[in-house]
Amino acid sequence: MGWFDKIGALFSGGEKTDIAVRFELLSEGFVGTMSRFYKARDRDHDRIVGLKLCDPEKTALFESRFAGLKKPPEGAIALKLKHPRIVETYEHGVTAKGQAFTVMEFLPGPGLQQLIRQKDQRLVGKRLNLIRQMAEAVRAVHQAGYIHRDICPRNFICDPELDSLKLIDFGLTLPDEPAFRQPGNRTGTPMYMAPEVVRRRPTDRRVDIFAFGVTAYELLAFQLPWPMAEATGKGALSHDTAPPVPLLEVAPWVQQNLAAAITDCMAPNRDHRPATMELFLQRIRRLTDERET
Repeated sequence: MGWFDKIGALFSGGEKTDIAVRFELLSEGFVGTMSRFYKARDRDHDRIVGLKLCDPEKTALFESRFAGLKKPPEGAIALKLKHPRIVETYEHGVTAKGQAFTVMEFLPGPGLQQLIRQKDQRLVGKRLNLIRQMAEAVRAVHQAGYIHRDICPRNFICDPELDSLKLIDFGLTLPDEPAFRQPGNRTGTPMYMAPEVVRRRPTDRRVDIFAFGVTAYELLAFQLPWPMAEATGKGALSHDTAPPVPLLEVAPWVQQNLAAAITDCMAPNRDHRPATMELFLQRIRRLTDERET
């Protein structure tokens, strides 16, 4: 049985769905690493939803890395993640064409990546709150027994007023179990990868804490901690060979306690990072503003 057949078998536990009959696609599909995302109207429930259609070949290639480990599909993982800071997933299944699909709430606000790239000044005064919410989302994933493995600005969607955000995309998410923490799974967004991922070493939930630290830094500074590094896996090699530009050097208005907590998340040695997102949240609990100018 080939990869394509195996992935079809993995998702074929229930009735297959004719996407063209069930959904009215309302937007052009946004292309992700292994999927295409649409705004759609669910005719069965008469509601606007987010519809994610996975690329069968790319998904099968990723799933093949975990042959024999009974890895749950993305949709099954997403259904278990119930938290105000995580996009709500309604259902998952397989299409009549053999594509895995996930149906979720549609989030109309801008993506955090877009806001950072535009250096959107509406973020001023709101970033500490958003950083807390990001940390709460990652904590919820970990408490549910998973490692997200692709924490980055692209996977946070804000509300239109930029007062809140939610974590999305669990295509690379794995159970937080020894079998899934072995070396070799070099997946994620390169410039947010922890050194142990880049160097193909054993991993744990602290890969998410590293990526969270890079994301929080970028949200405050509007630049990456390693701004001259190329945005590829090769560029990510600098994460344990060159220190990041100090956050207070590029964003001197940030409170020292916040800057220190974020910097510790990016420690190249994972033992020097906070062991949990809860510990990070405790460090910033008493902070009330960003002291922005």
